[in-house]
Amino acid sequence: MHPLPSHAPLTRRRLLAPLSLLPLAGCASGTVPAGAGAPVAALFAGRIDDGGFMQAGYEGLVQARDRWGLAIRYRDGVPPQTEALAVALRQLAVDGPALVIAHGGQNNAAAEQVAAAFPAVRFVVTQGSVTGPNLSSYEVLQEQSAWLAGALAGLTTRTGVVGHMSGIRVRPGLKGRAAYAEGVRTANPRARLLTNFSGNQDDNALSERIALAQIDAGADVIFTMLNAGRQGAIDACRRRGVRQIGNVGDWTQRDPTVFVGSAVADVGQAVRQAAGDVAEGRWKPGVVRQLGLADPGAVRLALAPDVPAAVRDRLAAYAQAIASGAQSVPEDYRGPEFAAP
Repeated sequence: MHPLPSHAPLTRRRLLAPLSLLPLAGCASGTVPAGAGAPVAALFAGRIDDGGFMQAGYEGLVQARDRWGLAIRYRDGVPPQTEALAVALRQLAVDGPALVIAHGGQNNAAAEQVAAAFPAVRFVVTQGSVTGPNLSSYEVLQEQSAWLAGALAGLTTRTGVVGHMSGIRVRPGLKGRAAYAEGVRTANPRARLLTNFSGNQDDNALSERIALAQIDAGADVIFTMLNAGRQGAIDACRRRGVRQIGNVGDWTQRDPTVFVGSAVADVGQAVRQAAGDVAEGRWKPGVVRQLGLADPGAVRLALAPDVPAAVRDRLAAYAQAIASGAQSVPEDYRGPEFAAP
């Protein structure tokens, strides 16, 4: 096999190339019919209806289908474990699609392994950091909006204690936590941060327990980097009258009484852009392509209507400083962590 040239667009002939999905025990799969064949395949290590990261990626895939007339296939519900992810990626790649998208940085190791075994297939990891002769990463810089979320928490807390909740320790989530912590520190050096990685993005009972524990410890604003498990934290915040900051999508549009803000990082744009780059012949191997605050369609901080004007002005100044490079955004956090109850 010889690698496909990176500049080759999807011709009508290649649009007709088939892609079969082989059975994978313990996970769901689906097909979105559009045209003939399946030149773009995607893997979601979670549910495509999780209201968060995976759903945003799936919606980006559908947008790519509609924009470029692509036939697409996907697989979801795969456990975020390297071996299981590698099996699923192999099954998506076996019939030679023009592109396989692995959505989420938890796919880094599996994608490197499988891309090496299928040199004629293009691979992309969204929110990833890996590259190769037929592999690139597309990253929406969610840490930039997470930094602003931290500043919002620091500026709006009344107790001087703010929370952070996430699930699995993937690199984008860790960078987001580090950025949030720095935003809190910059805006309010006296504020105390409670930060937790529970190990599960989708467990509502667990996220409710952690949110209640952080509230009992004094937190009155909590930043949640969760997927299907966000509802448990929402229920806890509503019950105790605590504000929350969402991520990925604009949660202030869904529930502004709970959400004081949302660190929008539309990771679906990475999926959409990767598919579009292949469709239009722009895709290149061996690169990490980044989208940040300079592209507000991908990254921004959304605010609830009750956020005061003075806070909005401070946040706008911070956003301009980040976009210009005057304000750095750290990638590592070395402070204490909040133990899950």
